[in-house]
Amino acid sequence: MRTVKSSFKFKGGVHPAYHKELARGKAIERMPVPAELAISMSQHLGAPAKCIVKAGDYVRRGQLIGERNGFISVSVRASADGLVKAVEKRIGASGQYADSVIIDTTATAPEAAPSAEAFALKPIAWRSATREELLQRIEEAGISGMGGAGFPTVVKLSPPPNKRCEYLIVNGAECEPYLTADFRLMLERADRIRAGVEIMRKILGHPAVRIAVEANKPEAVVALEKAFADIEGNVEIVILPVLYPQGSEKHQIYATVGRIVPEPPQLPIDVGCVVENVGTVAAIADAVEKGECLVERITTVSGDVVNEPKNILAPVGVKYSDLVAFAGGTSAAPVKVISGGTMMGFAVSTLEIATTKTTSGILLLSEKSVFQFTSQPCINCGRCLRACPMRLNPAAISKAVEADDVATAERAHVMSCIECGACSFVCPAHRTITQFCRRAKSSIRARIAAEKARAAEASAKKESSK
Repeated sequence: MRTVKSSFKFKGGVHPAYHKELARGKAIERMPVPAELAISMSQHLGAPAKCIVKAGDYVRRGQLIGERNGFISVSVRASADGLVKAVEKRIGASGQYADSVIIDTTATAPEAAPSAEAFALKPIAWRSATREELLQRIEEAGISGMGGAGFPTVVKLSPPPNKRCEYLIVNGAECEPYLTADFRLMLERADRIRAGVEIMRKILGHPAVRIAVEANKPEAVVALEKAFADIEGNVEIVILPVLYPQGSEKHQIYATVGRIVPEPPQLPIDVGCVVENVGTVAAIADAVEKGECLVERITTVSGDVVNEPKNILAPVGVKYSDLVAFAGGTSAAPVKVISGGTMMGFAVSTLEIATTKTTSGILLLSEKSVFQFTSQPCINCGRCLRACPMRLNPAAISKAVEADDVATAERAHVMSCIECGACSFVCPAHRTITQFCRRAKSSIRARIAAEKARAAEASAKKESSK
């Protein structure tokens, strides 16, 4: 194992104010289980899980409450013992509603309730286990990507037979402002990342490993070097320059191994790479070696009105308000609350939203930390072109969408946009360029889905008429 500096720097990118000093020195704290949890069936990319419990059921921590519902889907398990009060629609951070299991954790278990041991997964001796056994454990543990998108992990670790993983890239960049959950994980639990890497290497056929960490996390590099000191094979810790969005999957592939992922629908595996967040890697280790399902995660609670910014290990389904209370509450009413980081996160209107497997941070900001603006017409300065890490023309795309000309935006490759927010960040006219891109992508996806539905219907009619 060796530590190297990245030899590649992608075009574009920005340098936002990071404000990581608020929470980076705070060790991970485990939060007590609150009185109520709201566990969403849509915590991942793809089809929501199918809820298999109902009001009145008593569930145990680790019990399956949502079945995987399709190829791109992930199962959901209860994150605490309790009585199911209701199964109802609850709003998430993105503003969409999803079925959620509401659990009263203060309820006493009835005598007929099964024991917690009935739902416990047994540890696996992974060195002697088969690849299929390890993949099954990852699936039944409900593991999805914890870095943002929530892609089903078992799907990512099951490349098509004609495609081989040459590089496993472990994403420890954590380039979003304020967030320090991954940093603390690397600092305090590097051994779990080491175990997860070895398990994933076995699943993927022993590829080379690159662990990517931004240069502003030297303590994490030292911890990882110690944990991986005696690991065998082609393993490197790659120190990346501090540049947002260094944590982007495509840009991290370029920064670590110099490979370029083509435009959609091409994926990292098409250039021989699999990328996983450090949190996901550690969760795989715990699922295999300890039999622990993904029912809790570390979330950074920070911002200039938070009394005690913290990195909190809490059950999935905790309300934001409970996390904020555990962080000592606020010194003043926040002007803005963001789920995630300031660049790619979502502004939310209530603290009654519950966490999911992808909730990396909750930020509460005062008026002095929030810039109020009015969007103006594009002045054709070109700053967004220089900032865009995908080499797109954000100005042209935004003007096309503003004119309801989604076709032009599609020809300008809007589907390649990673929604990092760099264009909006540098725009002197304060145009909501990222939101225009999201709007266009949503419209295009809806059109494609409708076309597929019509094609399937036509095919079914043709078959029935034979």
